[in-house]
Amino acid sequence: MPTMTLRLDEKTSQSLDVLAKAMDRSKSYIAAQAIDDFVKLNAWQVEAIEQGVSEADAGNFVEHSALKQHWESRLANSLD
Repeated sequence: MPTMTLRLDEKTSQSLDVLAKAMDRSKSYIAAQAIDDFVKLNAWQVEAIEQGVSEADAGNFVEHSALKQHWESRLANSLD
């Protein structure tokens, strides 16, 4: 498994210590989990944005008026 070194400010380091002790885990484990969650979240967002741009470039998108009508209809139905 690759190793990575990073610098944390004192407050973050202390918070990580507290969290690791409360979870009965190492600081490395908690940090690795946080980085993994961050990478997964941002990779998903980038992929979704790139897919949307590709679809728009190909002309596959909903007209503004149709989208507006859809949401106005949903709003009206929710108020009934």
